[in-house]
Amino acid sequence: MNKFLKFWLPVILWAGIIFWFSSIPDLESGLKQDFILRKIAHILEFAFLTILLIRATKQENLSIKKAITFSIIIAFFYALSDEYHQTFVLNRQGTLRDAGIDSIGILITGLMWYIKSRKGRS
Repeated sequence: MNKFLKFWLPVILWAGIIFWFSSIPDLESGLKQDFILRKIAHILEFAFLTILLIRATKQENLSIKKAITFSIIIAFFYALSDEYHQTFVLNRQGTLRDAGIDSIGILITGLMWYIKSRKGRS
């Protein structure tokens, strides 16, 4: 139970925060750079989800490659489900483009973690 609370509860809580933000009908900041800021937020929120997922999956006695791969897959499918969820929210739209933007954060995080783990072995 302690392992769950320490490693998987943060994943669930962060996924809940992403879900909550996606439930807000209008997230515009009113700034001129709003579009760019929202896309950066997409990248960062899914990068952080991927970090939490890798942290949790590597505790499950998986190789680092498998932990990273599973984390990337889980985060990507969560990004798709998040975009689907947004199709039900007033004034929001779910797009594959946004899932692709989420994937930038997911893939960069996975790649950085993999490179870091390779350097740690040498």
